[in-house]
Amino acid sequence: MNDPAVDKSVELRGLSFHYREYGRSGPPVVLLHGVASNSRIWITTAPHLAENFRVFALDQRGHGASDKPDDGYDFESVVADLAAFVEALQLDQPVVVGHSWGGNVALQYAATHAGGASGLVMVDGGYIEISSRPEATWERAEKEMAPPDLTRLTPEQLIEGAKKWQLGDIWSEEVEAALMGNFYVTEAGTIRPHLSRQNHMQVVRALWEQKPSELFPRVRCPALFAPAKSPDAGRAKDWMRMKREAIAAAEQVLPNCQVCWFEDTIHDIPLHRPRDLANTIRDFAQGL
Repeated sequence: MNDPAVDKSVELRGLSFHYREYGRSGPPVVLLHGVASNSRIWITTAPHLAENFRVFALDQRGHGASDKPDDGYDFESVVADLAAFVEALQLDQPVVVGHSWGGNVALQYAATHAGGASGLVMVDGGYIEISSRPEATWERAEKEMAPPDLTRLTPEQLIEGAKKWQLGDIWSEEVEAALMGNFYVTEAGTIRPHLSRQNHMQVVRALWEQKPSELFPRVRCPALFAPAKSPDAGRAKDWMRMKREAIAAAEQVLPNCQVCWFEDTIHDIPLHRPRDLANTIRDFAQGL
């Protein structure tokens, strides 16, 4: 596996944060992963971005190789982590890119830190307002968004199962590294997620309480949506309708907004369409 990243760590707000750095020159780009994911979700996208930018992929609190406190998974705390990271590394108005939940973190950062980012990119995330979904209740969201229990699996069993999911069509050493970066292996030889169930549900609660529709009017930097377009059938049809409605509403209030739909892809666009995604981010960032 050819992985040009340099693994580093930095102390922020009393915690140790791991990040992966790519590239040595150009404007800064900060990459944020989704819930229960890790910085290696960008393992195939970041090298393409590094051709034009200095790229920093951060393990957010509770994830990957960063510290895992029992609290602080609300958006105020996670955004404060990001702001401290930008300040500690002396990054001048980076483009902040977030995938899935990371898109929500990036949105909150851009909305609450005026001048903190030169651009905002939300990759299949950041725009759905969970509490505004039809017939939404916290009890329903709590049940539907709880993580699966994979703790009886060995790494080999996890990988065998993952190859039968959507990731199977794009399997590679890099995809395997991104997947395994979500877990550690116990002495008994079974896997445990870096993000504990308790901390995972704190993130879910924060997502339930967040109101993206109230944050979009507060964003002053240019924004780019990069959503995955799913087939308009079954449950996916309702999900796509909510995506389209949420993005259309955001376009009405964001002062400078672009939308680039990724067709024939899965939620994990950074792994499935790395070069296309990197090119889209590059074109957006170079146009700022």
